[in-house]
Amino acid sequence: MTASAPPVPGPTTPPTANGRFPRLRLLTSFIAPHWRVLLLGLVLGMIANAAGLATPMVTKWVLDSLGASASMTGPISVLLVLVVVGAAISLWQWILLGTLAERVVLDARTSIVRRYLAARIGALTRRPTGELVTRVTSDTGLLHQASSSIVGLVNGALALVGTLVLMGVLDLVLLGCTIAAVIVVGIIMATLMPSIAKAQEQAQESVGQLGGALEGALRAIRTVKASRAETRQGDKIIVTARDSAAHAVRAARRTAQVWTIAWTGIQLSIIVILGIGAWRAQLGLLEISSLIAFLLYAFQLMGPITELTQNVTALQAGIAAAARIREIEALELEHREPVRPTGPAADRPAATDGPVLAFEGVSARYGPDSPQVVRDVTLEVPRRGHIAIVGPSGAGKTTLFSLLLRFLEPEHGELRLNGRPYASYTNDEIRARLAYVEQETPVLPGTIRDNLLFTHPDATDEELRSVLAAVQLDEKVASLEDGLDTDLTASQVSGGQRQRIALARAILRTPDVLLLDEATAQVDGLTEAALHRCIQQRAATGAVVTIAHRLSTVLDADRIAVMEDGRIRAQGTHAELYATDDLYRQLIEALRIAADGGKSPVHVLDAGITPAGEPAIRPDPALA
Repeated sequence: MTASAPPVPGPTTPPTANGRFPRLRLLTSFIAPHWRVLLLGLVLGMIANAAGLATPMVTKWVLDSLGASASMTGPISVLLVLVVVGAAISLWQWILLGTLAERVVLDARTSIVRRYLAARIGALTRRPTGELVTRVTSDTGLLHQASSSIVGLVNGALALVGTLVLMGVLDLVLLGCTIAAVIVVGIIMATLMPSIAKAQEQAQESVGQLGGALEGALRAIRTVKASRAETRQGDKIIVTARDSAAHAVRAARRTAQVWTIAWTGIQLSIIVILGIGAWRAQLGLLEISSLIAFLLYAFQLMGPITELTQNVTALQAGIAAAARIREIEALELEHREPVRPTGPAADRPAATDGPVLAFEGVSARYGPDSPQVVRDVTLEVPRRGHIAIVGPSGAGKTTLFSLLLRFLEPEHGELRLNGRPYASYTNDEIRARLAYVEQETPVLPGTIRDNLLFTHPDATDEELRSVLAAVQLDEKVASLEDGLDTDLTASQVSGGQRQRIALARAILRTPDVLLLDEATAQVDGLTEAALHRCIQQRAATGAVVTIAHRLSTVLDADRIAVMEDGRIRAQGTHAELYATDDLYRQLIEALRIAADGGKSPVHVLDAGITPAGEPAIRPDPALA
């Protein structure tokens, strides 16, 4: 008989109108590439079953030889060979199917990870991160048992049929009793199995919700602690955990009922068979050796029934897991082949003059049913200089960056890079010309060196030290015990320093355009001044586009675009916009910094500019 593992829970997938068999095909689609190994496992299982089925018959031979005072050498030798060969083949099959299961899980995880990284940003951000992680870890793990369950089902069914056939050879009356018991047990099990599957699926769905809730809480752990919300947040997460446990307990109870019924049914059947067999032996209708062999088959019958029960349970879990994993294939991929120019335009090189980037009447939305977040935007980014994009929250500033980086496709209008439409480039070709520091400036798992080399793995240590100096981190990194090889999980690297590491990563071999989504949000004043000098240096040789919330970034910009409600309402210098645009003036005046220090109430009104171009300090009329 084949080796089997206990039942495992399965994830949720809503029932489909097509029934169970289409979902079974989802599972077999993961196993199909390994069909040769699966076939070998099936053959090995059949051989092991044959050895097991022959054992009671050889035992009868031993007993008959003993009664006839014949030589015992032959039957004993055959019995030993069957045991040894059966054990060796079962071991081979166990290792083979175990290896197959791990390969199926690895293939599924590889497929999901690649799908995640190739998917559009919006398709991923619409799902909780914890749920996405659960698909890779928990759901794929359920394929482990299910991958060999098909072999187990076939082997178990053949063993069951073979056992019943050999029982019939020995005595038809006892076979009838056995079949009646099997039918009764099977009906009860078939009634209970759907409830097991449903409880397992609900439990796995709760596990996914638990992962999402826990991931969100850990991501905001500082806020949770600062808000003294540890207990409240923990209680919310534990409610999900308890819900998962309740479904799992329900599944465990149903499974226990199935196993108890199966064991009890077989044991009662054996008692009945023993009584009827003894009665028939007394009447001379059955040989004692045949009765013993029949009882061995009756005891052995529990093996195929157990195997069938386990594998049906594992198969249900695997089918549901496969369906959840295949849902990931519905994630929209961002890869798309470029539309290359044809005809005379095909040989025309990209423009080296004019704007490096251009929006031409661009409108966009994040989903077919969501409102437009960008409306008819026309904007040019010159090859050199610093452009700042300002506006209230929700104005569409970050969406412009998503369009530039092709995280989002425009609904109307066109983007151009070096005078050519975006559609004529691949994503890699576009992103190779852009460097991006996002608002949260995340660092990646690993060391400082790993993060700096993330975009350009072949950069030299001299280049790394240069960009660290540009963001005033060279002395800090040099003071660390492991230097560039310091793990960023270490507490000696602060949040602001991590932000500067992200900026250093972007300016390493800066390409055509540097995109900064408020990269100075978490740095002190001295470091901010150094970063501004870095931005100015980059703007002298290339384009820098910033989303600005801090006023100092606005003052440094060569040109400012003011956004409101997804549109660009005004463009110009700081002085021009302060004099002509009401919204810009309101944004500037909202950023005044109190500087009275216990003296006469004055404000630093950053909107004022001296003839030298520096911010001017003036009294606040409202407080004078």
